[in-house]
Amino acid sequence: MQSGQIRVQTENIFPIIKKFLYSDHEIFIRELISNAVDATNKLKTLASIGEYNEEVGNIDIELLLDTEKKTITIRDRGIGMTSEEVDKYLNQVAFSSAEEFLTKYKGQADSANVIGHFGLGFYSSFMVSSKVDVITKSYKGGSASIWSCDGSPEFTLSETEKEERGTDIVMHINEESEDFLDASRLKGILKKFCAFLPIPIKFEEEQINNTHPAWTKKPSELTTEDYQSFYKELYPFAETPLFWIHLNVDYPFTLTGILYFPTIKNNYEIQKDKINLYSNQVFVTDEVKGIVPEFMMLLHGVIDSPDIPLNVSRSYLQGDPNVKKINAHITKKVADKLDELFKNDRSEFETKWEHIGLFVKYGMMTDDKFLDKANHFFIVQDAVTKSFYTFEEYKKETEASQVNQEKKHVILYTTDAVKQNAYIHAATEKGYKVIEMETLVDNAFINNMEIKWENVTFTRVDSEIADNLIDKSETNHLIINKEEETKLTELFTAQATNPGVKIECKGLSADAQPVIVTRPEMMRRMKDMASVNPTMSWYANMPDEIMMTVNGNHPIYQQILKESNEEKQQNLVKNLADLAMLSQGLLIGEDLTAFIKRSVTLMS
Repeated sequence: MQSGQIRVQTENIFPIIKKFLYSDHEIFIRELISNAVDATNKLKTLASIGEYNEEVGNIDIELLLDTEKKTITIRDRGIGMTSEEVDKYLNQVAFSSAEEFLTKYKGQADSANVIGHFGLGFYSSFMVSSKVDVITKSYKGGSASIWSCDGSPEFTLSETEKEERGTDIVMHINEESEDFLDASRLKGILKKFCAFLPIPIKFEEEQINNTHPAWTKKPSELTTEDYQSFYKELYPFAETPLFWIHLNVDYPFTLTGILYFPTIKNNYEIQKDKINLYSNQVFVTDEVKGIVPEFMMLLHGVIDSPDIPLNVSRSYLQGDPNVKKINAHITKKVADKLDELFKNDRSEFETKWEHIGLFVKYGMMTDDKFLDKANHFFIVQDAVTKSFYTFEEYKKETEASQVNQEKKHVILYTTDAVKQNAYIHAATEKGYKVIEMETLVDNAFINNMEIKWENVTFTRVDSEIADNLIDKSETNHLIINKEEETKLTELFTAQATNPGVKIECKGLSADAQPVIVTRPEMMRRMKDMASVNPTMSWYANMPDEIMMTVNGNHPIYQQILKESNEEKQQNLVKNLADLAMLSQGLLIGEDLTAFIKRSVTLMS
């Protein structure tokens, strides 16, 4: 057996670190300023435990731009380094001074305030620099040092003059990266990555950051105005949020943050990736999939956790049990908040359902733990009375009108209360309650809930199943005689150009529509899904199956059957059939044009 140490050739590894350490070159600013924050927090720690007895004074971190010299300088007034420490920390790749500091002052230093872990962030400076100078003076006193390197394994280290403690990192920007010398771009990057760092960050004499963002405070310290003000800070042009959840956990993992429920004006304004992930107040990413459950990507806000394991670029999550625990905790907190709102002020909850409902349905489809809790506060709205019911309340309200359909409870719904108005009224006259299902996710929600909920089936109010349910109690007695029934059926059959249309004559109430068009529930659902899912596009091309029910008891047929002008009789029948097709959105193209022309002719 052979053992030993892996040999690393510095000439080969340094170009890799410079070029491929971070996928996004602008991250060099975040890394270097994070290091400056660490250096400052170390000084504050030493002062608090009595190891630094001088005045701490100004601790602002500055970013200095010199377009003539083509340099960017990151200046801190933190702990600084001796020449020995420069050699130790800068000349050893992946040696973390932050980790060493936490180990040395374990129990005295607040690990939540120290950002660095890998000892690689400094080298991100070489992604944009032809040369980097580090000018530093230790808080211990002594002479200052200057370390210089051009991106090769060679460096120089010598004494220099520097009055203040702390470190200046001077980057001589290379030709390929000269776009970073634009002041507005630098300011944008600072706003993105450093907006909430705990030490003041200044650029062109302006402080860039809020050092005490709302999520770092206790909920008891904040008012409604504080939460709303912070939301405006995150999203300046957004409307006031509906409500929010303050996350504040310190065991068995550390997690803070604020999640906001945004106002959603319509189904097409949904925006994902509006939750930002921070680690010790350093922006990491707005891609929080995995940490935050998929359905909660509709929320806005901030989460901050040093316990979420990240790779050296802090841009992608690594698999870890803590992530699952955090995910489950966020789900529970959100579900508990919604349940609390529902129980404490149901009327207020109902007024917000237009915005909350989309989120709740999405969660019920994708997360079974959320579904268990949501079953208690999920509500539906009556299409006619606009009253709200929980699922259990709806079942009790409609038990008397339910027909035993394989022991399943039928929920009648509408996707467009205006277009399906006649069907809704026919259903409500028979004691049914028709609920609204008009949002972007409702088609998928219905299909999912029929699987997740026992003995429940959803039926659109204008489907052939609903038609049969509504008319079960009818005698279907036809006022017209058999000969007239046959004549009507023949007239409508002759006018049905669509091969998928089936004609039947039934004795509905006299005030019901003269012709009712229905489609098979499952076929219509498949076609609806095909319209938004390209993998199911073949469903969209399948011919429609249509049941055209002629209401033989409607008074208009007494007139039509007596009409002696055969052409006019046929046009009247065709118009009635087209009107029924139009109500279902099935009259298009040339058929719609012909209907309009025919209607004008009949009127004249």
